[in-house]
Amino acid sequence: MPFMSNGKRDYKKELSWEHKKKPNRVKDRASRNKARKELGLKVGDPRDAGHKKAISKGGKTTLANLFAQNAKENQSFSRNKDGSMKSETSKREKKRK
Repeated sequence: MPFMSNGKRDYKKELSWEHKKKPNRVKDRASRNKARKELGLKVGDPRDAGHKKAISKGGKTTLANLFAQNAKENQSFSRNKDGSMKSETSKREKKRK
């Protein structure tokens, strides 16, 4: 386990390290929760909130821009080594063309 001392997990130290590495983590999580709430997805629902126009491309988290989508399809975009998306088109959509 990372950040262990005396056999106990140091959550404070772990969170401070993650926030330095990914400063928008809390904001991103809040955005995902807002999208799920807008769609009415309950806890334990296997679907994700997909955006018609991605937030990274200027889309908003409004009901008009959201749709319920299978989690695997929603997370199937190609990514660069830094975690950013390579393209807006998923691997499955590319196969269909």
